[in-house]
Amino acid sequence: MTAIAAPSEEGGSRTALVSIVAACVLVALKLGTGLATGSLALVSAGIESSGDVIAAVLTLIAVRFASRPADREHPYGHRRAENLAALGESVIIAAAATLVTSEAIRRLLEENPHVVATSWWLFAVIAAAIAIDVGRIVSSRRAARQYNSPAFRSNVVNFVSDLAGSIAVLAGLGLVAIGYDHGDALAALVVGLLIFGAVGRLVLENARVLMDRTPEDARTAAREAVEALEPEIELRRLRLRESGGRYFADVVVAVTPGRAVAAGHAAADGVESAIQSVLPAADVVVHVEPRSRGLALRERVLAAAMAEPRVAEAHDIQIFPSGERATVSLHLKFAEGLGLDEAHALSERVEETIAADDDVESVETHLEPLERPVPQRRASAAELASREAPLRALVAQRLGEPPRELRVVATDTGPVLFLTIAVAADLSLEDAHGVASELEEALRAQQGDLAEVVVHTEPA
Repeated sequence: MTAIAAPSEEGGSRTALVSIVAACVLVALKLGTGLATGSLALVSAGIESSGDVIAAVLTLIAVRFASRPADREHPYGHRRAENLAALGESVIIAAAATLVTSEAIRRLLEENPHVVATSWWLFAVIAAAIAIDVGRIVSSRRAARQYNSPAFRSNVVNFVSDLAGSIAVLAGLGLVAIGYDHGDALAALVVGLLIFGAVGRLVLENARVLMDRTPEDARTAAREAVEALEPEIELRRLRLRESGGRYFADVVVAVTPGRAVAAGHAAADGVESAIQSVLPAADVVVHVEPRSRGLALRERVLAAAMAEPRVAEAHDIQIFPSGERATVSLHLKFAEGLGLDEAHALSERVEETIAADDDVESVETHLEPLERPVPQRRASAAELASREAPLRALVAQRLGEPPRELRVVATDTGPVLFLTIAVAADLSLEDAHGVASELEEALRAQQGDLAEVVVHTEPA
């Protein structure tokens, strides 16, 4: 699918002005020649072109109005003015078609119809009209594609009908030339029917847009683009509306409950990019919700815990299966200043929610306060070096190589050790964690006053 060019007031207006001039020329040719020769077919074609003059003026006004940017009262822009203009064209053209068709039928019912005097210059006028129609079709089609404009698309339909009508007039006068006296009226009737057909197409196309009917292929493409992103994104709702050839998407997706706000935002960005890849220039609004279906028990437990607004953190979730059901344990952290009685009441609500799961037999919670920021204290370089040296030696002894990084930070609660080590790249995450845990125990055994040991593992 190709990208949609932004509408240009200057370029669109220029094309509309050319259409107006061309329509005026056709009115002079068709209507003037038709009145001079008494040809109803040419008069009907002239009436249709007269309607095109008014339609082209409406298009010019609509293009200029639709190019205005969105504002407070029109948050989706002004491009639907073009659809209204197209419907206005339909009314004008339908009125002309009614006049032409009724007069054509009346003449066809006459026993002695008016016979048009055919001559070479009459056919020359029709040929010139056909050439102008072809030029208008080419320029309006190019503008419709470039600006994705409903008004120019409706003009293309009108001009194709004009071309077909001119060809019908040519055929009708040809019949008159070979002796069929009703050929002129028959051509006028054909022109009227062509006009009605064009009106029907215009009304249907623009009414669908104004009624917010989204094309099935656009909806399917957007849905498939979102569903192809990743398994963790669940598409809950997709609403599309089109305004002036531009799509506006309202999307609700669900992600796993444990994903952070930043991860949810990244998922929303991915959805927006996916839809714009199949519907260029679409305006996409994404709402992210936690998933509730297709989740593992651990994810359902986490979702239930974090659904309680005053639970600051849930961690160390463990599942103990026993037959078809399981015992669940988890740690809940609450903000500072919460009393035990209130924290206990909150934890019981969490436990009740988790226990309502058919896969859960019982729930045990451990209540903790949320950690306060730990202030550092001043420590001399000599003090820190005296601690770091034996720790560094112990790591090298147990791993066979020195740590990649080792740093001791003095705090009010005691020294904190930050350690980075390299382990075999083919180790599983579980085995790498085991190495870090064993090393942590050895380090604590050497310096029992360590307040915290943070071991970061990297692949060698």
